[in-house]
Amino acid sequence: MKTQDDFFQNVYAIVRLIPKGRVTSYGAIAKSLGAIRSSRMVGWAMNLSHSQKIYVPAHRVVNRNGELTGKLHFATPFLMKELLEKEGIVIIKEKIINFNNHFWDPMQEL
Repeated sequence: MKTQDDFFQNVYAIVRLIPKGRVTSYGAIAKSLGAIRSSRMVGWAMNLSHSQKIYVPAHRVVNRNGELTGKLHFATPFLMKELLEKEGIVIIKEKIINFNNHFWDPMQEL
């Protein structure tokens, strides 16, 4: 039987594979793990990702519309945006411009 910790570790493993300059969504991660209705659990995992020994690039996980909904869980409310912009992603009003061009789908990429 899988535990919540197992699920979270599987989420972190996928997030670590997202290339620089690309993003994915909570739902895409959940779907790739066979838990299509677990987007919210993916979000909970991202909230705890800062406590992992191995770095998890949580800034690369956004909502299905390309909005930076997780920004409040970073050290500052601007850090998520700053990290994405350093990777070449343009963000206006907390939303990724050309989201589809930056979207990384683990179902297709893995």
